[in-house]
Amino acid sequence: MTKSYRNTAVQVLYAAILLLLGVGALKLFFYPATKVAPHREKLQFVCLAWQENALETYKALVAEWNELHPESQVEYVQGTWSSIHDYLITGFETGDVPDVIHYESSAIIDFAVRGYLEDLSPMLSADLRSDVQEVAWASVRRPNGSLSGVPILLESLIILYNKDLFREAGIRLPDMEHPWTWDDLRIAARALTKDTNGDGSFDRWGAGMGLRNSSNIILNLTIGFGGSYFRREQGLYAVRMGDDETKLLSLLMDMMYKDSSMTTAGLGQSGPGMIPSFFAGKYAMLVGIGAWARQQLVQNAPPGFHWGVLPPVKARTQQIGTSTQTLSIPKASARKQEAMAFIEFLANRQNNARIASSDWMVPARTSCLQMPQFRTTGDGWDIASESAKYLAVGEWVGAPGYIEWKSRVANPILQELFSNRLTVMEAATRIEIESNIVLSRYQLRDERW
Repeated sequence: MTKSYRNTAVQVLYAAILLLLGVGALKLFFYPATKVAPHREKLQFVCLAWQENALETYKALVAEWNELHPESQVEYVQGTWSSIHDYLITGFETGDVPDVIHYESSAIIDFAVRGYLEDLSPMLSADLRSDVQEVAWASVRRPNGSLSGVPILLESLIILYNKDLFREAGIRLPDMEHPWTWDDLRIAARALTKDTNGDGSFDRWGAGMGLRNSSNIILNLTIGFGGSYFRREQGLYAVRMGDDETKLLSLLMDMMYKDSSMTTAGLGQSGPGMIPSFFAGKYAMLVGIGAWARQQLVQNAPPGFHWGVLPPVKARTQQIGTSTQTLSIPKASARKQEAMAFIEFLANRQNNARIASSDWMVPARTSCLQMPQFRTTGDGWDIASESAKYLAVGEWVGAPGYIEWKSRVANPILQELFSNRLTVMEAATRIEIESNIVLSRYQLRDERW
């Protein structure tokens, strides 16, 4: 396989699209006139927490703030990850937006580029600026140095495993100093795949992976192979599919269709949707699931079910791509200073630790990682926290049209690939061509990107 599947025809097509759409794009993406949000008695905070403990923590923090600040009350508004993007699009267009937005870095950059979000860099306290991990700042920093949000949590992908099945198969456990390679994982998955009832068909698989909307998992794990999908070329984003971008795709296809060691049931399920079958012993490992899923296991695992967490798998490196959960302020907010004070409150050391502990994720603040609750060996906290040093920000964070790219290009094509309806080469070629068509509709030849 060549380093890139690009050819002259693709380059010509991309250039032609940019040329033809350039004038229209300029008109479409000029900064919108800033609208002022309607007057409210309280600051509005839209929160996307959904796990039980995290919901309780955020609501408790809002109540504590309100008790301490009678002159600057905050209204808690519950949002959902599935609807937040459309909700914000409508709000930005009308000016009816919350004062503080809880979202993720891969989505907010696009809003910032369009002029909807305040640059928070001049408003940060020195304490917050110096203590948040650089990888977290990188996820919200635009090329001009402006900051689209304050990171509070980092996503880390982990592997959950069934301790009893591993013990039964005699599988050597990796540790942080001696991690598995992907070849090691593949070998272990084959050894753990069994026909337990003797009917001639496998009914337990070594690995499961939620692949219903797989682009996030694939992008984040591909970083370890040296792949990036997205690249900046002469100031513009482009998607390039070469060997480094396809190694993981080939490996997963081999595990599903050559080894039969990874279940294809994950094609119709998300990571959380795989957990009940994990409890039932159908999968010995859940691969590429968020560290937050550990809370679901603690709360829902049946009696006698023993599970653990494995360190990041090594490809070329152990790096894992990450997106951060963020707090942002719209330009339309009429109370930006109060909003920033509330963000500083949520992001202080004590509260960042409380939020991360309750959502079972990696805190953005460096100092929090050294707290005892994040170093304990119980429930995989030590491995989840230690994985923070391998987290990296991919080029797709900040790419224009990323949300549309995921839903209209990456997820559908990857679904066809993993359903064995495309070869890896066919999927890579389609991803490259169709991605660049989408990107061409968003990009401008100016400093905003």
